[in-house]
Amino acid sequence: MERRKFTREFKLEAVKLIKERGVAYAQASQDLGVHQTVLRNWVKELAGDPQHSFPGHGQQKPEQAEIARLKREVASSKQSATS
Repeated sequence: MERRKFTREFKLEAVKLIKERGVAYAQASQDLGVHQTVLRNWVKELAGDPQHSFPGHGQQKPEQAEIARLKREVASSKQSATS
């Protein structure tokens, strides 16, 4: 079974449904076809870091971007050393 992927916008709307409109997790889960645990995780993630929550489609948290940059730098250095 393939894992389903949801857009950032979908997740934000799902959280808004629960937090702003007061829809119960059970009802939102049934309406959206997403397990309650997943919805609870989305709510926690958004509360913990609203600006960087739900990265994807080219968006990265600053720490992830720095790690990727450093990996590219190391790979480039290794290539230069072997040439």
